[in-house]
Order: sequence, then C-alpha cells, then structure tokens
Amino acid sequence: MMQQKNFSHTALNLAGAKKLVYTAMSKHLFYYRMHISKFVLEQNKVPLNPFMIFDYFLLDTIERDSVRDANNSIVLRSDEIWVFGPISNGVLSEILIAQKAGKPIRYFQIEKPHNIIQADMANIEMEKDVEEYRHLIFSEKTLQN
Repeated sequence: MMQQKNFSHTALNLAGAKKLVYTAMSKHLFYYRMHISKFVLEQNKVPLNPFMIFDYFLLDTIERDSVRDANNSIVLRSDEIWVFGPISNGVLSEILIAQKAGKPIRYFQIEKPHNIIQADMANIEMEKDVEEYRHLIFSEKTLQN
C-alpha cells in the first residue's frame, strides 16, 4: 500500500479574507495601473483593477459595452471603490453605481507613480466633459467631511 503524502503550500496558511477594492481610473492613467494595484495591496486590500483584468477593452477584440458591463458587476461585488486621479465619464458612471449600492468610496491623487495620496474632497479633479455633473457625487455635506 502506497503512503499518501500531504500537500503543503504557503497559500494554504493565508487567510484570504481581505477586502476587495475596485480601482476606478480614467483611461489617461492606464500607464499607472500597476502602481495603483501595488498601492492597494500595500493597504492590505485586494485590487480589482479593470485595466489589469481586461487591459484596454480587451484590445478592442470585444464590444466595449461587454467590458463596461463586466466592470459594473465588479463594482457591485467589491467592498469598496477607490477613485484615482481625475474623474472621467466612465469613472463617474462607476461612482454613481457604487453610490446607489451604498459602497464606500475613497478618492486619491497620484503625485508620482510611487506617491499616491488621499485626495482633498474640495479639490477632486474632473475631466472637462463631466465637470458639469460634479453635483451628482459631491454635495456640500460631502465636501465638509
């Protein structure tokens, strides 16, 4: 009779219970995607970074709405939403979905790839085509917190 050997691996000793963070960012920050994922991991959370999962719309090999729908599903399954850099139309949509679902949302500025800081709520940047919708996500009460 052959003796059974027990399987062992470091991963079996890790809790695997970290919070999932959806990383919302404009396409203009695509080149920061790894720095953003690293930042989230350093905060002891798991990054769900759409540009790491789908690259840029799966290199346009699929309808963009399929990727957008997948992103929305990830937003709804995430524990928190972290917004990096200026808010674009796609990021604004993700914020509104997260707000409706009652998800906590945090905002960050990227000063340099290795220097990501909590954003001052009064100075959150928005891309020009969505600036007029600032009121949808930032009320006076929000800005006072």
